[in-house]
Amino acid sequence: MKYLLSPSLLSLDFTKAGEQIKAADEAGADWTHFDVMDGQFVPSISFGMPVLKSFRKATDRPFDVHLMIEEPENYIQAFAEAGANRITVHAEATRHLDRTLHQIREVGCEAGVALNPSTPIENVEYVLELADMVLQMTVNPGFGGQKFIPYCLEKIEALRTLIDEKGCNTDIQVDGGVNRNNIREILDAGANIIVAGNAVFLGDVVENVQYFKQILNEYQDGL
Repeated sequence: MKYLLSPSLLSLDFTKAGEQIKAADEAGADWTHFDVMDGQFVPSISFGMPVLKSFRKATDRPFDVHLMIEEPENYIQAFAEAGANRITVHAEATRHLDRTLHQIREVGCEAGVALNPSTPIENVEYVLELADMVLQMTVNPGFGGQKFIPYCLEKIEALRTLIDEKGCNTDIQVDGGVNRNNIREILDAGANIIVAGNAVFLGDVVENVQYFKQILNEYQDGL
């Protein structure tokens, strides 16, 4: 299991986008997290395929695309063509989750499934073998800068237990309110991929990335 950092571009200073992405990459960021919001599944609207395609010119890191949109199955092909490497859809947003995960794999991307804070983990139990990753939201999706919801730690622990019991090699990603004060308890609960937005892009990007990577490397090395 690899411990990875995926900085969220939602928190970029877009007047310095290329500069900040480069700084994060050079400091050791593993992936680039791209949040897509449609104003329906979540209240906010962010960005779509053309922006993803333009950012592809700024980084060679794998694009970790999180679709917070209704009926994501209608956009899988387009995001793959725009440069996505891993596409995550919400279990709450697609009627036929099994089919949608197959669809992601068919376009050559790794498949992820996301759960909102109050969504039971049982909703993904039977598709774990199709999912490269489960993304546990630890805030209610739609806005950056929210506080981590404490009960989500129990869900992360339960997800790790379920994954291990099924013998799956499935990553657990955590997104929402991750910061220096809670990253260790998130990792201790069983997560191995961290999404951080404000905690990376507010302040010194290089220093922030290096801080998170140092902790992730400790866990990679077994503490």
